[in-house]
Amino acid sequence: MEYLTAKETGEKWGITARMVNYHCSAGRIPGAVKKADLWLIPTNAEKPKDGRYKNKETISAVSSEVSGQCNDK
Repeated sequence: MEYLTAKETGEKWGITARMVNYHCSAGRIPGAVKKADLWLIPTNAEKPKDGRYKNKETISAVSSEVSGQCNDK
């Protein structure tokens, strides 16, 4: 099996290496292996879903609420 580093995986997924490390530590990336202080992620691993939002309506509601607050100032 081939592996990528957290930095390489982050570039592939469009997130930071720190977030990849977080997902690995939380067990959200199946097959990820820690060697010393380095996480190795399988090349075929899928990016975990963003747990901050449940669906697109929530994202839209939060965005419009924040946008409205910015326009009030």
